[in-house]
Amino acid sequence: MNDPTKKTPLDALGDDNNPELAAELVRKKLDKLYGKEPSAKEEIQEVQHEDSSDMSKHQHYMDDLSKSGLSLHEIQIKWHEYYNALPDNEKRQVWREFYRHHEQQKNKLQHAQSSRKQTTSIASASHVHAQHSAKIHDKDTTEAVKNDLINRIQTRSKPITKNQHVRSLIFGFSMGGFVLLVLLFSFFNERFITPFIRPSTNVSASAIIVNPEGAGTASGPEPKIIIPKINVEAPVVYDEPSIEEKAVQKGLERGVVHYGTTPNPGEKGNAVIFGHSSGNIINSGQYKFAFILLKSLEKNDTFIIDKDGKRYAYKVYEKYVTAPTDVSILKARDRPSTMTLVTCDPPGMSTNRLIVVGEQIFPDPVANKESTVVNQNEIPKTLPSNSPSLWQKIKNWF
Repeated sequence: MNDPTKKTPLDALGDDNNPELAAELVRKKLDKLYGKEPSAKEEIQEVQHEDSSDMSKHQHYMDDLSKSGLSLHEIQIKWHEYYNALPDNEKRQVWREFYRHHEQQKNKLQHAQSSRKQTTSIASASHVHAQHSAKIHDKDTTEAVKNDLINRIQTRSKPITKNQHVRSLIFGFSMGGFVLLVLLFSFFNERFITPFIRPSTNVSASAIIVNPEGAGTASGPEPKIIIPKINVEAPVVYDEPSIEEKAVQKGLERGVVHYGTTPNPGEKGNAVIFGHSSGNIINSGQYKFAFILLKSLEKNDTFIIDKDGKRYAYKVYEKYVTAPTDVSILKARDRPSTMTLVTCDPPGMSTNRLIVVGEQIFPDPVANKESTVVNQNEIPKTLPSNSPSLWQKIKNWF
């Protein structure tokens, strides 16, 4: 237990008979209070906020240390040595400067917070006022625009007359008729433009003149058919062996097509060539109208076939129209070496087939070889037709 008779230093402060003991206690407390220097880091921050003209010598010393390039640890050591060498009154001065700086920083912070709150309050009030004003203005503006539109409509509106109704109907029917014509032309133009087609008139103003007596002489390497009377010169496609409709239509985009199951020119038998009489202008190919005037050929007219550098001449001896299912036209004729030209009739439609048969007159067919066709017994159900119209393509899609 503590001895109640023993006096503590606090008891000594109240004892008028011990003034020296009280003074000693005060000195110890002051020594403890000022015995340690302020942090070097905080001292550096303090001098950074001070004007050099207002610095004390202690602050000048710290400013020099902060600019010396030393590390914070080295600065702390030098500051400690400097502070310990100071007399007590200068140590107190150092601490007074330290507290004064912190008080100033505290006041600045409080002032900034107060200003921020005040600014926010003013801005909020201004925003509320602006919103309120905007609502009033929008309401007034909307009402004004509405009233202005009503006034304009009432001012300009006039009763519609009978003539205006008639003009509107005429315009509507005109536009509808125009659209209908465009659609009809797109779907069926092969029928509309057929009467105006004249093959090769852009190439030559005069008919192709070929001497049949010269047939059999050397010709160009390109396989082609020449029909002088109707001014036709078109390539003949021999490299399409299939008799499928789709394959034949693909070949007809490149010219007229030699049917793959019939003999070649210069061979015994009945060679057959198909050509378009008409086609939709949006379809592929440049020979959609190759045989459009084939019906103009008459008995004893001639046509020429070039193949493999040789020229063959044929004289027409038969012409007729038959059904698309008449596949007998692919068989051998009553003469040893013939060439049959086939196209759709009437032009622009696939209702019938126009057949023109020519007999080889040069070179002498007696010298012709036997047919080299392998699949000559393969017979289709129907003869090839015109290329499908846009309407037919749309129906096939569905």
